[in-house]
Amino acid sequence: MSCSLQSVWRANLLLCLGLLLHSGEARVHTEVQAGPLYRVVGSRLSVFCNVSGFTSDSTRKEFEFRVKKPANPTFEISIISTNDQTFGYAVYSRRVRSKEITLTHVSPNSVVFEIQRLQKDDEGEFDCAVINPESVYDGTYSAKTTVKVIDDSLSVSSPASTSLSYNEGDDLTLTCQASSNTIQHTHLSLAWFLHKNGEDDAQPIISLDRDFTLSPGQGFEGRYQAGLIRLDKMGEATYKLNMAQLKLSDQGRIYCQAQEWIQDPDRSWYSIAQRDAEETTLSVKAREVVSDTSSLVVRISAQPTALQEGQELSLSCNVDTQNLQERFFSVSWLRGSVELAHIGPTGVLSVGPVYSVRAAEGELRAARLGARDYRLVLQPVRTEDQGEYICRAWPQDRGQDGVFTQGAAQDSSSQLVSISATESGLSLDMQNTVSVNEGDRLTLTCKVNGVKGQLSVTWQHGAAVVSLSQEGVMEKSGEFTSRKVKATRPAADTFTLELDEVTPSDSGIYQCAVSEWKTNSKTNSQSLTATVTVVPVDTLVKVKLMSRNSIVTVGENVELICQVRGPHVPITLTWSLQRDASTLDNILTLYSDGSISWSGDQHRYQLKVESRQSEVNHYLLINGVSHREAGSYQCSVSVFLENVHKKLPPSYQLAVNVQNPVSKLILTSSPALTTDINADVEIKCSVISEPSASSRYAVTWLLQQQTENKTIISSDRDALITFGPQVELSHRQRITMKRTKGLSFELTVRQAQISDGGSYTCEVVEWLQDPRGDWYQLSPVSKTTKMTVTEPANDLHLDKTEQALTAREGDEVELKCNIISGASSPSFMYKVAWLYVGNDPSVTNVLVELDHTGLLIYPEKQGQRGLQGRLRLSRPTRSSFLLGIQKAHEGDSGTYKCQVEQYQLDREGHWQQKASESAGPITLTVNVAERNLTILKEEVELNVSTSQNFAIPCTITKQSSSDSQFQVMWIWQKETETTQRPIFTSYRNSTLQDRFGKGDKLRFSHPLPDQFSLTVLNPGLEHSGLYFCEVEEWLPSLPQGWRRVAVETSGSLTVHVHADGDAKAVSEPECESSTWIWMIVAIVICALLVIAALVLGRCLRKRGKKSQEQSLWTEQHHLKSKSGAED
Repeated sequence: MSCSLQSVWRANLLLCLGLLLHSGEARVHTEVQAGPLYRVVGSRLSVFCNVSGFTSDSTRKEFEFRVKKPANPTFEISIISTNDQTFGYAVYSRRVRSKEITLTHVSPNSVVFEIQRLQKDDEGEFDCAVINPESVYDGTYSAKTTVKVIDDSLSVSSPASTSLSYNEGDDLTLTCQASSNTIQHTHLSLAWFLHKNGEDDAQPIISLDRDFTLSPGQGFEGRYQAGLIRLDKMGEATYKLNMAQLKLSDQGRIYCQAQEWIQDPDRSWYSIAQRDAEETTLSVKAREVVSDTSSLVVRISAQPTALQEGQELSLSCNVDTQNLQERFFSVSWLRGSVELAHIGPTGVLSVGPVYSVRAAEGELRAARLGARDYRLVLQPVRTEDQGEYICRAWPQDRGQDGVFTQGAAQDSSSQLVSISATESGLSLDMQNTVSVNEGDRLTLTCKVNGVKGQLSVTWQHGAAVVSLSQEGVMEKSGEFTSRKVKATRPAADTFTLELDEVTPSDSGIYQCAVSEWKTNSKTNSQSLTATVTVVPVDTLVKVKLMSRNSIVTVGENVELICQVRGPHVPITLTWSLQRDASTLDNILTLYSDGSISWSGDQHRYQLKVESRQSEVNHYLLINGVSHREAGSYQCSVSVFLENVHKKLPPSYQLAVNVQNPVSKLILTSSPALTTDINADVEIKCSVISEPSASSRYAVTWLLQQQTENKTIISSDRDALITFGPQVELSHRQRITMKRTKGLSFELTVRQAQISDGGSYTCEVVEWLQDPRGDWYQLSPVSKTTKMTVTEPANDLHLDKTEQALTAREGDEVELKCNIISGASSPSFMYKVAWLYVGNDPSVTNVLVELDHTGLLIYPEKQGQRGLQGRLRLSRPTRSSFLLGIQKAHEGDSGTYKCQVEQYQLDREGHWQQKASESAGPITLTVNVAERNLTILKEEVELNVSTSQNFAIPCTITKQSSSDSQFQVMWIWQKETETTQRPIFTSYRNSTLQDRFGKGDKLRFSHPLPDQFSLTVLNPGLEHSGLYFCEVEEWLPSLPQGWRRVAVETSGSLTVHVHADGDAKAVSEPECESSTWIWMIVAIVICALLVIAALVLGRCLRKRGKKSQEQSLWTEQHHLKSKSGAED
C-alpha cells in the first residue's frame, strides 16, 4: 500500500514539474468574436464562443454569458447559462424563457449566443465564460466582446407603378433607389427579384453585390450574356433594371431588395440591415405568329410627298414574299439614318429616341394593317421632318424554344418628302441657363408670342417630363410620375415647369415644346431649350464643429456647436465620439422630422437647436464631464432628398480633453534619520491639508540610492499592499507599511542594514470620484526623508598567546580561538579558518572553514581526510570559536592556527570584508603508550615419561596499556637440532593455530588475562627438547588500526621424555658435581667483570675530557622485535 501511495505522489510530482517546465503558454484558451460588433436595432445578433486546451475535448463544457452596460460599466448583468436555467437576471429572464435569447452548443467546446431581435439597450460589453470542470486553473476561462446597437437607416423605394402590362417581346425598364445614413463604413448590395405566380420563393434576376460585382440569377444567365438584361447604377443611389424582349415566363411580382453590410474586426462582412421595395405586378401578353422562309420585296410610298408644316404625313410600307401568311417580319421606318419607329415580329411597336416624345404626345403613330401592309402617320409635321425616307424589313425565323432568329435586312427605295413652313407668328422666349441648388425647386418659364389658336406644352428632359394639353389637362411621363412635378399656365402667354427637390441627376437640357391647335389638329409647333445646372448640396451645405471650451476639468460643463451652413433642406445629424484610434461610437441621431435616437448614456447630454437665416446651430451640452466623455467629437450630416440619404463630408474632429483638478494635497515628513545597523526604523509622512470627504489615497514608498530609484512598497486606494518588483523576497519580511490616525502613513524597516540607507520618498496620490461615480487620480505629491545607517568602528583583535597542548593518542582535544574585541556588534559576521602545519613546516594546510554565511567547507586534501572527518567546529559564544579533534592520532601532532575574517553587508546588499586577524599558534603533541611488556623468565628442566603430560606456561607480569591485546606463540627446539620451530599460536583475535602437526597432542588454556598455557599430552620420546613462548603486545592505532608495541620471550623449559620404567633419579654426586661446576663458572665471570671495571675506570681517568665510549645499557640498544605470524 505504501509503495502504491509513493508511486501516486511521484506521478503527481512529475506532472507538476512538467507543468512548471512548460513553455509558459496557458493551456486553456477561450475565444469570442472580436469587437466592436455593429448591429442594427431589431436585427439578429449571433456571437460565437469557443474554448480549447481542456484535458477532454469530448466532454461537454458549460458556458455563461454576461453583459456590462455603458451606463454602468462596473456592474455585470447575468444573461443566460447552459448549466443553470435560473442564471439570468430578471431584466433578461423573460426574453430567455420566450427563446428570444438563446445559448446553444455547436460542439462540446463551442456555443453560439443569439438575440433574435436586438433592442437599443442591449448594447454593451458581453462576457463569455466557461465553467472549469477540472481541479486546477491554467489559462483564460473567459473572453469579452463589445456590441454596438445602431439605428436602421437603410431606405429603399421604387417609383414604378404597382401594376404594369407589356406584350411579349417588349422592353422593361424599372428603377430603384437605395441609400443609408449609417456613419460607420458600410457597403450596399442590391438585387432585383421576380416572384412568379404559384411559386413559394422569389427568384433573383440580377444582383450587384457589396464589391460591385454583377451576377445574373439562375435561369437568366443566357439573357444576361446576350445583353438582354442589365443593371446599371445611376448616380449615388439609383439602380436601373433593363429587361429586353420580355418573355411570358417573366410574369409575376418584381421588386428590388437592398442589404447593408459592415466589416467586422475579424475582416468578415456581416449584413446588418435588409429592406425590400414595394412590389410591381408585371403582366406579359403572348402574340400569335406564323413563320416562313421566302425571298423578300419591300416598297415604300408617301401621301403626300409635298406638304406644309402642321399637315399629316402617311408613310406606307409594303412587304411581299411567297407564303407571306406563314412568315414573320420586322419593319422599320428611317429618315436618313434616324429611325422613327420599329415593329417587331410579334407586332410590338418601339419608337426611336428622337421621336419618342412626339410619339408620347400622339404626333407619331405606327401599326401593322395586314399581312403585308404597315403604316406610319406623323402629324403635325415640322420642317425638320423633311428628307428621304425608306422602309427596312427583316425576315424572322422562330425556333422551337420561341426565340426569333433575324435574317438579312432588305431596304426599300427612298422616298423624298418636302415640307414647307406655313406663315405663323408663333414664337418662344425662355432663359438659356438656369442654376438651382440641390433640394430646391426648379422653375422654368416659357413665354409664347403670336398665338392664334389653342396651345399645348410639353416639357422634355431627354424624355417627356410633363405635358399640359390645350384643354388644361396635366400628365406626368416616365420616371417623373412619382416626382413632385407640375406644368402650369399662369398667364395666356406663359407656361411654367416646377420640379421639387431636384438632384444633380436633374441637370441637363430642358425643352419647352409648344403646339398650336385648330379643331383638334395641330397646326404648328415651336420648341426652345434651356440648360439647367443643379448645384450639389454637398457644395452648398458646410458642416463646422467648434467649442468655446475644449479643455475642461472633471465636473465642468462642455458645449459643442455643430454649425450647418447652406440652404434649408431636410437633414439628419449624428453626433459621434471617438475614444481611441479605431472605435467611433454614436451618441445620438437627430432626424429631419425632429425625432432623436440615443445610442449612449443620455443622462449626461442635452441637445439644443438654433435656426438662423443661412445657418442652423446644433448644440451638444455635456453636463458634469468625466473622463468617459473625453475624446474626439464629430458631427455628421446627411441630406434626405427623394427618399435617398446623401451623406455630406463630416466635420473635422474636435478633441475634448478632460483634465483632473490640481491637487491641493500638502504633506509633511520625518526629518533626516540616522540609525545604527540592525535597528528598527520608522519613517512617517502625514497629510496636513484639508481632505475631501470622498478622498481616498494611494501611497508609494520609493528608495533612491545613487542613480537607482526603485519602488519599495505601495498601497492602492483600496489599501491593497504590494511590494516593488526589485525588492527581494528575503527583504520583504523586514518591510511593512500602515496608515495611522490622522492621515499619516508609516513605513517600518526592521533590522536596518547598510544597504537600506538612502533617500526614502513618500508619494501620495489622491483619488476622487467624478460625476459618473468613476474614480480618478490627481497628480502625485511627495516628500523625501534621507536615512543613514551607520556601523560600529572596526576593532577586531584575537588572542595571540602561544599555546602548547599534550594529549595521549585516542583522547579528545579542544583548540580554542578567542576574539578579544570587535565581536559585540550584531551586524558583523565572521569567517573562521583553521590552519595546520605538520612535519613539513613550509606547508600550511587549511583544515576547515566556516563561511560568514554559515557555509561549512572542508578543502579537498587527500592526506587530511582522516583528520577532517574527526573535526568538530563550534562557537559557544560570540567571541570564541572551538575546534575539537576526536580520538587524536599521533599523526595529528603539529601546529594549529585560527584565522578570522570580519564581514558586513554594504548598501547594495553585498558582503564586504572589513578586517582579518590570526590568533596565536597552538602546538599539539599526541603521545602513544610506553612499552612496558614483561614476561616471567624462568629456566626449568623437566623429566617426564611418555605417559605424563607437561605444561609450558607463559605468564605476563607487566603490560604497556590496559587496552593491550596479545599474540602468544610457543616454540620448540629438539635436543638433536639447532633449528627452532613454532608449534602453536594464539592470535589476539582469539584465533588458534596448531603447527605441531598432531591435533590431539596439544591443549591450550587461557585462565587469566595475563596467563597462557600450552599442555603437551602423552609426549613421545621425540618430543624432548627446549620449549619457550614468545609474546607480541598490540595496541589500537588510530591511523593504522592496530600497532605492535613490543615482543618478549619467556624462559625456556627443557623437557626430557623417557619411556615408562626407565626414569632415573638424579644422583646426589651428580648433583653435587654440577653445582660445583656452576659455582666455578660464576666466580670466573665475576672476576672478569671486576677486572674489566678496573681497566675501564683507569682509561676514563686518563682520557679526561675525551668522549665517553658507547653505553652498553639496554636503553641504548632496543630489542629487535621478531616477526610474528601476522607480519
